[in-house]
Amino acid sequence: MCLILFAYQQHPVYKLIVAANRDEYYQRPTAPAHFWGDYPEVLAGRDLEKMGTWMGVTTNGRFSALTNFRDPKQTTEGKRSRGELVLNALRKDPKEYLMDLEKTDHLYPGYNLLAGDMNELFYYSNIGKKLMSLTPGIYGVSNHLLNTEWPKVKIGKAGMSHIIKEQQEDVLTENLFALLQNSERAEDHLLPKTGVSVEMERILSPMFIKSEGYGTRASTVMLMSEEEIKYTERVFTEESGKEQTYKISL
Repeated sequence: MCLILFAYQQHPVYKLIVAANRDEYYQRPTAPAHFWGDYPEVLAGRDLEKMGTWMGVTTNGRFSALTNFRDPKQTTEGKRSRGELVLNALRKDPKEYLMDLEKTDHLYPGYNLLAGDMNELFYYSNIGKKLMSLTPGIYGVSNHLLNTEWPKVKIGKAGMSHIIKEQQEDVLTENLFALLQNSERAEDHLLPKTGVSVEMERILSPMFIKSEGYGTRASTVMLMSEEEIKYTERVFTEESGKEQTYKISL
């Protein structure tokens, strides 16, 4: 994932609302969201190169998602895949797992990890190195720390704040997908400085990224209430988008 927007305990019905874009190289093999054969309680897309995931839920209401921390000076050589962190957080007690992560910080490139459920939600980054128990609110994380005010994060949080006032499920989902489709690039004076070229910062600045060989591969909207999880994923190809929705009763 390269952008995760979420509203935690801000809606009268949906205690956790997530709208997220996964950005990746187009050639990297990926399976769309499905229940995994080896972990049947897990619903998530799957990176078929390292066999991990970027976002998922479980049949008992756990949620986890991850973004990479952008730093071109970091190397991935000899490091473990960050996608296993999401799977581990889904399969273990989220708080206990995140509390232990500092011991393994050196094994992974930079990351931001969210884990929990509608009643307890936690955030940890091996860059910030501080476990946070999140309070109710609207949040955003891209390829820097939580709520860093990059243009896409600011625009996304403001858009989500407006959208979640809608009470109808279908309208809420569609409006969140429309928000994630925003491909407008930030003005140069607003671009972050992460160590990549200015042109690359421009390419990576919108919520929905389009470029040669790399871009937004999938958008996901998740609505979690006390009774149900509705998990909708749209996978994008050069020709068209493919959508599927799963519903999990809690």
